[in-house]
Amino acid sequence: MSQPEAEAAMPAPPLTGAPKLHAGFLKNNLREYGMLISLVAIMVLFQVLTDGTLLRPLNLTNLLLQNSYVVIMALGMLLVIVAGHIDLSVGSVCGFIGALAAVLMVEYEWHFVPTAIVSILAGGLIGAAQGWFVAFRKIPSFIVTLAGMLVFKGLTLALLAGQSVGPFPEAFQRLSSGFIPDPLGGDTLRTTSLAVGALAAVALVFFKLRGRARLKAHGMEQEPYAFFLVKNLFFAAIILFFSYLLSTYKGLPNVLIVMAVLIVVYDFITNRTTIGRRIYALGGNEKAARLSGIKTQRLAFLTFVNMGALAALAGLVFAARLNTATPKAGLGFELDVIAACFIGGASASGGVGKVMGAVIGAFIMGVMNNGMSILGIGIDYQQVIKGLVLLAAVFIDVYNKNK
Repeated sequence: MSQPEAEAAMPAPPLTGAPKLHAGFLKNNLREYGMLISLVAIMVLFQVLTDGTLLRPLNLTNLLLQNSYVVIMALGMLLVIVAGHIDLSVGSVCGFIGALAAVLMVEYEWHFVPTAIVSILAGGLIGAAQGWFVAFRKIPSFIVTLAGMLVFKGLTLALLAGQSVGPFPEAFQRLSSGFIPDPLGGDTLRTTSLAVGALAAVALVFFKLRGRARLKAHGMEQEPYAFFLVKNLFFAAIILFFSYLLSTYKGLPNVLIVMAVLIVVYDFITNRTTIGRRIYALGGNEKAARLSGIKTQRLAFLTFVNMGALAALAGLVFAARLNTATPKAGLGFELDVIAACFIGGASASGGVGKVMGAVIGAFIMGVMNNGMSILGIGIDYQQVIKGLVLLAAVFIDVYNKNK
């Protein structure tokens, strides 16, 4: 028998590459999957400890409303952190914009639509002013935004004259406290909300499959099919499950639709656009990014403009939820927003972080706050626990980087 024939007759070696590939992928993406597993574990824990109160439709709706402004600002903060900076002023800007909107609507009787437009533009201008100092004058973002935090706390007090201003028009309140209409007319079940949730689940699986096919066509690295399938079916099931729970109460909140649209948009920007890739390059190595032709100053400037606009939107959502603007609105919000990004996997040194990670981090904080409040844990111990969770998240990031 000739040598080629002998080689052809030999049995093929066992396939050992797939398990190694799966193990390597899991190791390289442990933080991303770990955060998702942590969120599920925390929800299960508090569901048990609160005797099922956590996932009751009423409490679930309140959980979404309470954390909507944190999620919105976390999307902007993620880009700032990925670019290698930080913004400590977002809570104060959020409170200031809420005060500005209150004065325009209550004292000057503006319609809520032009009020919202002016408010978001004002937030963008605030972000631009701070971004100019950071990007073009090279003043550390920590100092600039710390100054901004103090400035806009003071301006909020001055604008409101130390008093609360409200109430707001009912149409404006629906931004945060309203629910999508139900033309399908369900009696005990908001059929339209359930249908929207089902469409969202199907769309998620469809676009993920299409994205995987595109990567395969270009010969790019993909996550193992088992991980891909389990992860996306899990997300689709979660969407359906929570849509059903919310549909048994009042349906999907308007602010949830706003959040979902923003999450999709920012996920697309960070993963599929040139400007998104450049922001990651800026945070990873600013000098190398600049030498490769990226206009790093303008890019850093734009991340702060974006942060200011989202802080303004969050301020409108928060004011609409309270139906009043108060001098203490936004107090401590920056801590929850920054913690959400770091817990969700963003790196303190820049260049690393994902939109879904920031969203998961925000809901980890929100579920912990809500669950501990239901259990009657005091605000003092809540702060201690949240601080320890944040420290642990950053410690894991630094440990993995050193390895």
